[in-house]
Amino acid sequence: MITEIEIERFKSFRKVKLSLGHFNLFIGANASGKSNFLDALRVLQGIGYGFTVDEIFNGKPKSAGSEVWEAIRGGSARAVFVERGAEAAPTDDVVDWKVRLRLPDGRVPLYRIFLMPSAGLVREEALEHVYGSGPFTDIPDTSASKIAHYTRKGSWSLLPIDNRYPVLHQFLRYLQCREDDKKTIEACIRALSNMQRLDPSPPILREYSRAPAVKRMGERGENFAALVKTILKDEGAKSAYLSWLTRLTPTELTDVTVLSGALGEPLFALKENGTEYPAPILSDGTLRFAAIAAAFFQPDMPDILTIEEVENSIHPSRLRLLVELLKSQSRSTNRQVIATTHSPIVLAWLTEEDYKTTFFCKRDEETGESIIKPLTEIADFLKVVRKQPISDLFAEGWLEGAL
Repeated sequence: MITEIEIERFKSFRKVKLSLGHFNLFIGANASGKSNFLDALRVLQGIGYGFTVDEIFNGKPKSAGSEVWEAIRGGSARAVFVERGAEAAPTDDVVDWKVRLRLPDGRVPLYRIFLMPSAGLVREEALEHVYGSGPFTDIPDTSASKIAHYTRKGSWSLLPIDNRYPVLHQFLRYLQCREDDKKTIEACIRALSNMQRLDPSPPILREYSRAPAVKRMGERGENFAALVKTILKDEGAKSAYLSWLTRLTPTELTDVTVLSGALGEPLFALKENGTEYPAPILSDGTLRFAAIAAAFFQPDMPDILTIEEVENSIHPSRLRLLVELLKSQSRSTNRQVIATTHSPIVLAWLTEEDYKTTFFCKRDEETGESIIKPLTEIADFLKVVRKQPISDLFAEGWLEGAL
């Protein structure tokens, strides 16, 4: 789980520093920085996968060991913040992240990485405060020697590295790296890489799954029915999943099931009073909600779920249920949800406690810089919102003027 993140010189961010919780919501107008923040998380995911810097920003084709990795929007050419009106990109082509992670054993190391997107190199990298002392991995510069420091309780070693790749994965192969350090590095790698970008597409959700059963569906909902088939094998998971779907539909939903095609391929379906309704005839909203809900019952559930425009295809009367799902399931499963929305109705169902991790994004018209602040740090917000609904403040543009 990411508890704190600081991003500098990436896309529209000159510098952004945020504290995150289990449920995090990003709001604001189009092109205000919401999608850029999700792109910043994808960069961290690519680091966790061990891709080269060039692959992270510009994409990677499918291989025997990995799926296709889509390029970060704009690629390396558009990765560095350039103030509006500037004639050219800065000479120092560097973007950097500082990420505080909470590991399963309770430790909270700080991971730092400075990347040079156009050169395809790691300029500097460190994992520190694991033992209350200095960093134990670090690349101090981009010299031709490509030497990294490994520091542990007063002793240190110099180890050769390839600075086209993040150091994290490279340290694991060295005998000098102690076993407990390797476990820490592996936990950090998992914390960065174990994300799932969720954007269920109703046309894909209506299809037969290609796999007979899976433990995690694809980002667009690939193999959704195969995942549901896996969920239905666990009575507890099935009962909980069905209870969410029952609250979604106004009619008498009695069961969730999976039908079989000519070759046994799974197809999602709902039952109402004994009548089966297969995925091809279900509404977009029903399918999208069913897929988002299923994500919280995946046997291989990610540590972080990102969802862009959560309200897509969901009927306004069911948005309260969606908010309840994201909030309650992220906390009960000890996972992290990071989502964006344009819907005032979604905001209407937030509580005052949620305002700490609801972030308003605004683009400075003069510089092009994105500014992101939690609602609790916007002047007079808490006082005003007690008199006027947050949905009205958002729809009427009050937040734009207050930030």
